[in-house]
Amino acid sequence: MIRNGKRKIALTAVAGASVLALGLTACGSGGSGDSDANGDRALRVWAGSQTPITANYNPFAPTVLHGALGPIYEPLFFFNKTADTEPVGLIGDTYEYNEDGTVITVTIKPDLKWSDGEPLTAGDVAFSFSYEANSPDTNGLVSAEATDDTTVVLTYDSAQYTTEFQRLGSTYILPEHIWKDIEDYANFANEDPVGSGAYVVDKTTSESYTLVANENFRDAADLGVKKVQYIAVDNNQTAQDLLAAGKLDWTGMFIPNPDDVTANGAIDWINTPQDPTVLYTCSNADLGCTGPQTDVAVRQALNAAIDRGTIKEKAFVDLTAEISPTYALLPRDEKWVADPANELSPQEANAAEAGSILEAAGYTKGSDGIYEKGGVPVELSLTSVDGWTDYNDAAKLIAEQAEAAGIKINASTVQWQEFSDTRQSGEYQLIVGGMIGTSVADPFQIYRDWFGGTAVASTGPVGEEIPTGRWNFSRYDNPTVDAAIQSAISTNDEATKKELYATIQTEIVRDLPYIPLVINATQTFYNTKDYTGWPTESDLYAFPPSWGAIAAGYVLTHLQPVK
Repeated sequence: MIRNGKRKIALTAVAGASVLALGLTACGSGGSGDSDANGDRALRVWAGSQTPITANYNPFAPTVLHGALGPIYEPLFFFNKTADTEPVGLIGDTYEYNEDGTVITVTIKPDLKWSDGEPLTAGDVAFSFSYEANSPDTNGLVSAEATDDTTVVLTYDSAQYTTEFQRLGSTYILPEHIWKDIEDYANFANEDPVGSGAYVVDKTTSESYTLVANENFRDAADLGVKKVQYIAVDNNQTAQDLLAAGKLDWTGMFIPNPDDVTANGAIDWINTPQDPTVLYTCSNADLGCTGPQTDVAVRQALNAAIDRGTIKEKAFVDLTAEISPTYALLPRDEKWVADPANELSPQEANAAEAGSILEAAGYTKGSDGIYEKGGVPVELSLTSVDGWTDYNDAAKLIAEQAEAAGIKINASTVQWQEFSDTRQSGEYQLIVGGMIGTSVADPFQIYRDWFGGTAVASTGPVGEEIPTGRWNFSRYDNPTVDAAIQSAISTNDEATKKELYATIQTEIVRDLPYIPLVINATQTFYNTKDYTGWPTESDLYAFPPSWGAIAAGYVLTHLQPVK
């Protein structure tokens, strides 16, 4: 779900046939047809679904449908990743830490129900935190105990101040009466999910899936959108054509010319860059990575060879933001950048610097202009997902820029499934891909999930899947970084945390297991003619894309049909 919904492809003549095949609820623009936004017309969403759709509403499954994450299943609290603000209670009402940060006492809202009508109590919350998928051996949970129907006490073996979002904002709460019998959660399709969110599943087909209002939702009376239809589209151009034709109400995708879809007078858009776009490198030979990119000097040289300004202009039509090699999101997280020299990655290529780095590491330039060592040229394979032409264009530009610095890169495209499989297995050299940005104004989450090594259970050997909920596809394994991450978990002192982050930043800026490119454009398009309540620049109460986990469910509860 890192990159779904933000693709584009060259113009094709498929939209007309696709619209006919989708089985959309109601036709026409602006709510015309047999039903309208005030009646039973579904809010029509594209969240980057692959085709055909397969029913899977298991929040722990890699193939989970987007509608499960927020609209159906919820955490205790909602954290707005677009701003440094206090979390909002969903299931949860309040929480507090004990004096040393090892105990979190959570009070949930009273009289809650699951979508099947069963009571939702603190017992379900305690069960959820203890459930294997939510509670890997390394998360430090000692116990989760419901002391009454609305109070749960979470006890950890160390202070948990820095993991607040992970515990309270991204742990999905499960109904114990359903999940207590699910032992093989990884292969549970959960086709008829029971959740706490605003919606339940009405129908799932290969072409779409439809959610309808949960009559047992805590705020059911205030829910303006009664039906949501997620449609199966496997490319951006079809989704763009549906937007322009008024047959799609909400999507997050990359459109270089937004006027093409806003001219109908119904669609508006917002751009909220949040997530890093990088070159994944399988960096660690000790964990089984192979290829020239396992040499830090090659990664450093490639970093110097990249012209980010040109990539921003030509591949992303100037909609992206500049990236920090510390992975602090600027300006939101600027206080965490320890060294001003690392505030931003260089925007221009420096082929001479790239050459100097390689030569200092023992490489010599061959007669073909490509550096080599021991007779082996620095030649790398770089893949991106077929149809993501912003990423595909970036890959081509990187190949050209690298060759000018004496590094040979062979860029090619692969299907989404191959991208996902090779990223998980580590059987690749370079990939243009996205990272999940931090959900709070603190880079800890990205440090732990993407740069944490085996000691913090964020990666593993090539050939093994990355642990659930972690994303270190580069197989980076640095004991200094791991020790700083583990220390940061337990501190609530900002000065101490800054020192620890300075240590992490020194290591990752030097080692470059992911080579930073840009903060990716995050365009969201939504129907403001028929619906109000969308996040806007003046009221950015949530991350607005339709594919956003948890946030999308929160946005849906704010929407109202235009009267």
